[in-house]
Amino acid sequence: MFATIILAAGKGTRMKSDVPKVLHPVAGIPMLFHVIKAAQAAGSERTVVVYGHGGELVPQKTAESFDGIAFALQETLNGTAKAVEAAKTAIGTYSGDILILCGDTPLVDAALLANFLEHHRRAKADLSVLSATLNDAGNYGRIVRDWNGKFRSIVEARDASPEEKQIREINSGIYLVKRDVLFQTLSEVQCTNAQQEYYLTDIVAHALYHGYTCQAIDGKAFEKTLGINSRAELAQATQILYRRKAQELMENGVTFVDPSSTYIEATVQVGRDSILYPNVFLEKGTTIGERVTIRQGCTLIGCTIGNDGYLKDGCYLEGAVLGDDVAVGPYAHLRPGSVLENHVKIGNFVEIKKSHIGEGSKASHLSYIGDATLGRDVNIGCGTITCNYDGFGKHRTVLEDGVFVGSDTQLVAPVTVGKGTIIAAGTTVTRDVPEESLVISRVEQKVLKGWAARFREKKLREKDGR
Repeated sequence: MFATIILAAGKGTRMKSDVPKVLHPVAGIPMLFHVIKAAQAAGSERTVVVYGHGGELVPQKTAESFDGIAFALQETLNGTAKAVEAAKTAIGTYSGDILILCGDTPLVDAALLANFLEHHRRAKADLSVLSATLNDAGNYGRIVRDWNGKFRSIVEARDASPEEKQIREINSGIYLVKRDVLFQTLSEVQCTNAQQEYYLTDIVAHALYHGYTCQAIDGKAFEKTLGINSRAELAQATQILYRRKAQELMENGVTFVDPSSTYIEATVQVGRDSILYPNVFLEKGTTIGERVTIRQGCTLIGCTIGNDGYLKDGCYLEGAVLGDDVAVGPYAHLRPGSVLENHVKIGNFVEIKKSHIGEGSKASHLSYIGDATLGRDVNIGCGTITCNYDGFGKHRTVLEDGVFVGSDTQLVAPVTVGKGTIIAAGTTVTRDVPEESLVISRVEQKVLKGWAARFREKKLREKDGR
């Protein structure tokens, strides 16, 4: 076990945003949350988030999603060493290893952290730094070793000599340090650098000076430690997480027609033998059962789909719950509060809002069902509308088991239609209907033979001025 300090106080100037950088979403959840989840999954027993830019927004949003997270405010943004030092009180009396992470590294995962911890403890190190080797080290801090390969220091790129800039091994920004070593060395860090900031990297030199065991471990996983500093890097990280999620699901029995054009957020679950077509978006904790086919262009947000479902092209579902063997679409819209029981069929250009559709019922095309409760085996004819809004409030429509609704019907809520009733096509229902009735409200049809020919002849005479 270990404790974790996550640095999340930076301004993120290059993001060009009023939102704190660490709260920008990556594959559906704020980048900071990915880091917290990785630390907790790796075994962190206490997590402290250091915040600064954005005020209380970072702790507020984080506390809404996680229990037991502590927070520390870095009032002056004067370097990473001071950011870690700000967490001292929140860490409390914890006396073991402390993992230090950056809140803008959403690609870090539990496997990398667990492996890092294992190497740290196997070496009985007092301080470990996770490193990576790049062909072009760019603006990353360099890992400096002596002639024998022993770790000596970390030099920031802006302070590096020409020779040091040739080094390809870089600092990932991830550390494991024994508590006493950490806070002792932090107290000795000075701001004698080009930026006049207190660098966390300087604790290495101080720890070595005091004779502590220090090591730099090449995690061989640079991609997982990528920091996000711009919208372009945000998009890059999102695509990486989408690829990871697709790979994970394929390994667990899900078929992708084209993984590169299917977008599955980290919190989504998909059952085995399901098939996902291109341009499918699954978001915000959506759960898909087994043997479900979702064709191209579908978007599902916060939905639950049972087994053996079939979503045809172009459907948009949000906050909907579907049972087993449910078919939807093409081009259907299920809004929040839509519940479809087993064996329901919803066809093309049907919109459902805050309605419960009973088992075996169907609305095959061109209908609106809002604020309604449908029993079992109800048939909704083409062009049916539940008139649920009177300009001041919403009202409910109830169709009991076995009701047959003919095409082009309006149901003016509040209204209840009893079991087994047949509603004739073209009817407007304004009052409750008892069971096993026929409802019809058409105007009686009249046929005037020859009227159309006489009408056209009259209009032609008027046009010719006769």
